[in-house]
Amino acid sequence: MEQPLVVGCDGSDSSLEAVEWAAGAAARYDCPLRIVYASRWERYEGHLLDLSTEPSAERLMEEQVIGVAAERANRRVPGLKVTTHLLPDDPTVALLEEAHHAKAVVVGHRGRGRLASLLLGSVGLVVAARARCPVVVVRGRPNRVPGVMRKVVLGIGAGRREAAAVAFALREAAARRCEVEAVHAWRCGIGEMSEHQAPHSECRAEHERQAELLFEEVLAEQPAERQVTVKRRTVEGPAGGTLVAASESADLLVVGARRRQGRAGLQLGPVNHTVLHHAQCPVAVVPES
Repeated sequence: MEQPLVVGCDGSDSSLEAVEWAAGAAARYDCPLRIVYASRWERYEGHLLDLSTEPSAERLMEEQVIGVAAERANRRVPGLKVTTHLLPDDPTVALLEEAHHAKAVVVGHRGRGRLASLLLGSVGLVVAARARCPVVVVRGRPNRVPGVMRKVVLGIGAGRREAAAVAFALREAAARRCEVEAVHAWRCGIGEMSEHQAPHSECRAEHERQAELLFEEVLAEQPAERQVTVKRRTVEGPAGGTLVAASESADLLVVGARRRQGRAGLQLGPVNHTVLHHAQCPVAVVPES
């Protein structure tokens, strides 16, 4: 069975923006879109003894929310195969379960209720940290949804296990017919600081050399995607801030996340937390093996 692209919706403006982004992505991937509304009220209501044949106010609200979401998706991509699902579970639990059978999971960066003031809602953060498939957090200005910058930014860390994130970024760029900008940030260690102040310092030269070796190793394993133009950029500075700055001119920022040793879930780390909270465009968190 074809894997769908799953998007969570709770009726908030943020989640509806995520639905529109997901509709465009589903069209690019040529896959169905599955819109999910999850609420524990559905489970609670099922245990109530209700002799009335009329649906509850909560049920009517949920159906309206998911109906509006489906309408937004169809307006964004006419003819797209869209299904809607009301699930009787906590939103985080439901989306993590959906992730087992999804091409990717898409969420908005804020939700409804008292948690809406957070930089990134708790549902989005937990799903990005634990899902078994790529998770896209749709954030940034609404005009970024159609994709107008013609660029996907790929964050390359110091480790050499970025294959899944690289492949995701290249596929997305190929589908968008745009370029990839691979970005690696570096900083001198404490022992290198004094030497780094000198003009044409060996410290800078060594970091640039190591960055080039890193690019060669990480990017060389993607021969099938060579039709995508990949530009390489090394930046001296904090990785999180560098990627946030790069996101200002991107349609999508892609970062990898690694599994914790002996634990379920991913190790998001400070860089991924920074971009999830502050990036100016949608962020894709891709699990690495």
